[in-house]
Amino acid sequence: MIQGGSRVLIAAAMALGVVSLGGCATKKFVRESVAPVAGQVQAHEGHLSTLDKTTADAMARADAAGKLAEGKFLYSMVLSDDSVKFGAGQATLSPEAKSRLDAFANKLKSDNKNVYVEVQGHTDPGEAKSGGYQLGRDRAEAVRRYLNLQGVALNRISTISYGSDAPVAPTNDRAGRQANRRVVLIVLS
Repeated sequence: MIQGGSRVLIAAAMALGVVSLGGCATKKFVRESVAPVAGQVQAHEGHLSTLDKTTADAMARADAAGKLAEGKFLYSMVLSDDSVKFGAGQATLSPEAKSRLDAFANKLKSDNKNVYVEVQGHTDPGEAKSGGYQLGRDRAEAVRRYLNLQGVALNRISTISYGSDAPVAPTNDRAGRQANRRVVLIVLS
């Protein structure tokens, strides 16, 4: 019986020793492991605060640029009426179109030198099968180049092609298809 009691006592002492040694080793391990990690955390927090400031600065610049780029719509001109028509699959300016663009360029130069022109090229759905976006872009570029020859600075003109995505007339007859072959000039301040 004494032997059984001593076994229990020895087992309890060993368990107490393991727990106390494990606790000390754990504290020591934690101290040694946490110190370098704490330093890294502080370094990362500093880096994150720098990134936050940089991000805030970038957002402020982007907001300012967005407000500047928005501009106010002043007026628009559409080159698709009876005097100005693009032939099917063509991006060539007719003499009538050049005459209208001459008047438009003179108005731009005399009204306000701080305006911006967006030239939108459009096609009819039949032209879309043979590269409608490219044809719309070619039409818009033809107008852009002509306006530049008339003295409108290229940095004041941008082009975009909508292809056949934005029709203005039904495309089930010839007149509707012809009306959709157009260039729209949007003037912004």
